Amino acid sequence: MGERNLFYRRVIKRILDLLLAVPALIILLLPLIVIGIIVKLTSKGPAFFIQERYGRNSKPFNLYKFRSMTDKAPVKANSEFDDITSYVTPFGMFIRKTSIDELPQLWNVVKGDMSFIGPRPLAKTDEKVLLLRKKNGADMVLPGISGLAQVNGRNNISDEDKAAYDELYAKNLKFTGDVSIFLDTVLSVIKRDGIFKER
Repeated sequence: MGERNLFYRRVIKRILDLLLAVPALIILLLPLIVIGIIVKLTSKGPAFFIQERYGRNSKPFNLYKFRSMTDKAPVKANSEFDDITSYVTPFGMFIRKTSIDELPQLWNVVKGDMSFIGPRPLAKTDEKVLLLRKKNGADMVLPGISGLAQVNGRNNISDEDKAAYDELYAKNLKFTGDVSIFLDTVLSVIKRDGIFKER
């Protein structure tokens, strides 16, 4: 890894995360409050879905999302649901399609739990991918709101392929790569690809 990429990984990436996340939280504060109120009023349960996920060096942290599923939904990987849409609330369907449910993760970025771009933080239900990441070194970088695996198939690829994409990202982390993934993510949101990528 070149000195330039190393400096980006250790210093610049975190600075860029804060420069983007802090203003975004300030600008979106009122809309976030309104969305939280709507989630609360339109279905039983809390406004936020909070779940323990595993980040850099497999360290656990609490990930925040707007709740899009009913309070009766079982806690398991999406791939284990026979019909996940039966557990998604009507407003939850909308915020999933628009990826609005992911916006509370801006707070995770500010806290330093996550970056905008990196391997998606996974829960214990994805133990196989977590173990593969530990073996290939993909857990040595901050997880992200979006990542290389997410713009290359999300849940439509195997666990082995997810871990391989995460390894590829971690070993080749650089500014141009992050920009490319960010642009691909924006395109995916516009096209509404993979809206049931995770709980």
